[in-house]
Amino acid sequence: MSTANSLDTPYDIDAGDRPPLALIAGPTASGKSDCAVALGQELERRGRRAVVINADSSQVYSDLTVLSARPTREEMGGIDHRLFGAWDGTQGCSAADWAKAARETIADVHASGAVPILVGGTGLYIRTLLDGIAPVPPIDPEIREAVRALPVDRAYSALQVEDPERAGRLAPADTTRVARALEVVRSTGHGLAHWQAQTSGGIGHALAIHPAILLPERQMLFARCDLRFQRMIERGALAEVEALMARGLDPDMPVMRAIGVPELAGVVVGNWTMEEAAARGAQATRNYAKRQFTWLRHQPPAEWTRVSFQNYNAETLNDILFRVMGLT
Repeated sequence: MSTANSLDTPYDIDAGDRPPLALIAGPTASGKSDCAVALGQELERRGRRAVVINADSSQVYSDLTVLSARPTREEMGGIDHRLFGAWDGTQGCSAADWAKAARETIADVHASGAVPILVGGTGLYIRTLLDGIAPVPPIDPEIREAVRALPVDRAYSALQVEDPERAGRLAPADTTRVARALEVVRSTGHGLAHWQAQTSGGIGHALAIHPAILLPERQMLFARCDLRFQRMIERGALAEVEALMARGLDPDMPVMRAIGVPELAGVVVGNWTMEEAAARGAQATRNYAKRQFTWLRHQPPAEWTRVSFQNYNAETLNDILFRVMGLT
């Protein structure tokens, strides 16, 4: 295991006039949830209560217990967990929605004298909470419909003409982000960079952030992704999807597009076998982990500690995590 940009100062949770926020980020299946619990238990052994706060866009939904790999009560290890399963599937949880709830939760945790431990891999959530949100005006519905009907290659070609700066920062096959950038420039007359320069509501400047980003070796991570999806199936993921489908929700709702739901829904309606669903779900999980890995490696501040490892060993990883956070 190796680290980059390690903290040189002790983890003094009472230092200065800024309250602390421990942050453990990483791609799916990287072991960050276990690390968050271990960090919380270590803090409590040292006399300071800790609270784990979810920053994963799937784990916010009460309908996705199995498919989001939400920690069980046993896995929570006696540590208070917040914003897990806090939204019903009928409510879409945007980054702004989650950031508002996270700000309130962090303030409540600080008021109680505890240390919040933010854990997750949804970069947009974390960025919105710490940096704020861009005041992009509502998108014209007709423009949104037209943009999202375009094949991604055509949308990207159009973006290269209409907002070349944003196009240069996006992968040509990133359907969601390409469509978002194109609809913004067409609807508002300005690219995303214009609006992002006016972000507001972030709380990063007011906190003493103690970050650690887990970056496992990719083949090991992909193997863990495959194993995770198989275990989800064994733990009742199909029944979870059947119950979700029975609610008759709009298929475009975020909860219906969560990894594993479309793949297992295909089994429910008879489009493919469970074996095919397992292969599709594992591939979707690997693809998502790859996108998270790339974002977490390059987008957070350079001074945030990156922890690289080739084999997952919880005890060794936690030792390193405590050290880079100053918990020695």
